[in-house]
Amino acid sequence: MQEIESTVSPEQIERLVACEEASPSQVLGPHFSADGKLLSIRAYLPRAVRAWLNRGGDEKTEFSQTDSRGFWEAHVISETIPKYTISFQDRSGYIDEREDPYAFESQLGEIDLYLFGEGTHRKIYDKLGSHVMREDSVLGTHFAVWAPNAKAVSLVGDFNHWEAGETPMNIRGASGIWEIFVPRIREGEVYKYAIHSNSDGKIHLKADPLAFRAEVRPRTASIVANLDEYHWTDEEWFRAKKEKFDTSSSPIAIYEMHLGSWKRAADGSFLNYRDIADALVPYLNDLGFTHVELMPVMEHPLDDSWGYQVVNYYTPTSRYGSPEDFMYFVDRCHRSGIGVILDWVPAHFPKDDYGLAAFDGTHLYEHEDPRRGVQPDWGTLIFNYSRKEVKAFLTCNALFWLDKYHADGLRLDAVASMLYLDYSRKEGEWIPNQYGGRENLEALEFLRETNEVMHEYFPKSMMIAEESTAWPGVTHPVDKGGLGFDLKWNMGWMHDTLEYFQADPIFRKHHQRNLTFSLLYAFSEKFVLVFSHDEVVYGKRSMEYKMPGDEWQRFANLRLLIGYMFAHPGKKLLFMGTEFGQRNEWNFRTELDWRETSSPLNNGLMTYVRDVNRVYSDCAELHVLDFSYSGFEWIDFKDSEHSTISFMRKVGENSDRFSLIVCNMTPVPRYNYRVGVPSDGYYREILNSDAKEYGGSGVGNLGGVKSEDIPWHGRPNSLRLTLPPLAILILRFEKTLHP
Repeated sequence: MQEIESTVSPEQIERLVACEEASPSQVLGPHFSADGKLLSIRAYLPRAVRAWLNRGGDEKTEFSQTDSRGFWEAHVISETIPKYTISFQDRSGYIDEREDPYAFESQLGEIDLYLFGEGTHRKIYDKLGSHVMREDSVLGTHFAVWAPNAKAVSLVGDFNHWEAGETPMNIRGASGIWEIFVPRIREGEVYKYAIHSNSDGKIHLKADPLAFRAEVRPRTASIVANLDEYHWTDEEWFRAKKEKFDTSSSPIAIYEMHLGSWKRAADGSFLNYRDIADALVPYLNDLGFTHVELMPVMEHPLDDSWGYQVVNYYTPTSRYGSPEDFMYFVDRCHRSGIGVILDWVPAHFPKDDYGLAAFDGTHLYEHEDPRRGVQPDWGTLIFNYSRKEVKAFLTCNALFWLDKYHADGLRLDAVASMLYLDYSRKEGEWIPNQYGGRENLEALEFLRETNEVMHEYFPKSMMIAEESTAWPGVTHPVDKGGLGFDLKWNMGWMHDTLEYFQADPIFRKHHQRNLTFSLLYAFSEKFVLVFSHDEVVYGKRSMEYKMPGDEWQRFANLRLLIGYMFAHPGKKLLFMGTEFGQRNEWNFRTELDWRETSSPLNNGLMTYVRDVNRVYSDCAELHVLDFSYSGFEWIDFKDSEHSTISFMRKVGENSDRFSLIVCNMTPVPRYNYRVGVPSDGYYREILNSDAKEYGGSGVGNLGGVKSEDIPWHGRPNSLRLTLPPLAILILRFEKTLHP
């Protein structure tokens, strides 16, 4: 076709064809002549051999090709912009019709751009990413992405044969945000951003950082998704939580799990979120867990992993289904009274070339200097918390999972790596802060701000820190110098306790301090006691095989360990498989070994965990004052010779509502063992881990013991007890002297 003279300059056309035009709407779309009477409509259609303008009915206007590389123009005498579509025919004869993306106004307001630049836009996920909408009665999808250092950005996908530059996006001033509304693109469309880098001059294909859905690995494109169509049915859960739930005083027993290795289909493939929920929820209800904590569900590239190398922060992994399927999972949990906690990873991200790394050709999300921007332990990149937009990306992401997916809280992984600039680094491999210290001041500010924002928008949310050092005030309020978390994993208690329990009972008398030391700091933070996935991988052995002795003793030790955990101040977390004593280490490539639950000892352990959870939830003294000295009192922690400890859990200093806990850490039964108590009455044995139904020997106190008027341990009364071997007793005080 013969070319005609274009109304735009050759330089503009050259930039457009070379994918270097930052403001394509100044070149493409409708434009009036100087006198306002002639309308020129320009289109970039590199695959077209013919094109025409449709203005309703049979009225058509042929386009003329003004540049052989695909630049087309049509001229219409009009003082207004009519509604129109563009049709074109490609070399194969296929005819496509579409509305003109460059005929639509910007969808981002100045306030949105301002708040994003300030790092204070709390719901930027409603603006960036892809959003199906109607504009001037035309259904399509709006796309927006932050890439401030790009020369140009274009949208690519099946709809334009993945041709970079065919659908260029518009830059919004100094915001660094690029956007475009593309008619007729609907939910399910696959896309990426083609980012023309200023730094290396290359075009890089990137997944959308705020995409709501991603392709199933190993494919890496983003998918247009609408999160607002699912019909939630968990209103009663949130009503009850608002009225009754309190992080400090409510019972919290968390079941930590990895979705891909809990259960699998018969052929070994992953189950769908819905199938997992339908199997999991009755199981957790039966065992009495109050919450489930999911190892990262955010999209990550590797099946053979825990999921902590997150690539798509706003996307539930497609391994197990769609966003709606994951919504069903959460909804199903809530309708059965189970809270949902998600592992969240703002500490680092992987270097995959389609992800956040060097996103616009520069170190946009990460620090440029590897001494600040690279995490040596995991070969990942560290977020640049000093950038307001990066902080907004992460803080909004935290809000997003509670807002769109109704999660009840987040557990932040690897917080220690965020707090210290020299984390896992040798001298000379890190840069001190402005005061010469090792504290990461920008990360501290980010954590505090995120926790404050989360509690502002979701007052009942739980923010949990996996923080492995002695950083002070992790769970203290921000206005009192703390980090503002609600709970902190008690890693010290876990290590000390496991060290004690892994010792042969004959040597435990030399390690009594491992059991007692935790009470020196138990109330300095709001702790969660954890036996997590970290303890059953990489040669550490399963929880059962950490225990010494023959099989019977291993299970007795494990029952004792779990009982001691539930009696000790602090909220609770058990990793999946621990509840029935899986013998093998956790393997994320296969499901749990459910066959073991038919074994008497394994099944007995499950029965025991069910009863422990019931006792823990039913007895207020075991949870209402988890974070206060007034809820705990030692009876005797000095009897290392017999490897026993005894203490009370209370609902207050002077309350008569309390339980006595006595632990015998040896396989030798103790008869006529005297323990001092503060009140005269009957002490009902509400839990004995040596009961026969649990796989124990059946040694006990026939349901309870009456106190005797014999002072002991500095108390006016005492009990004469039989302590079963390798067992814990929980005895609840009753005023009456008769059982």
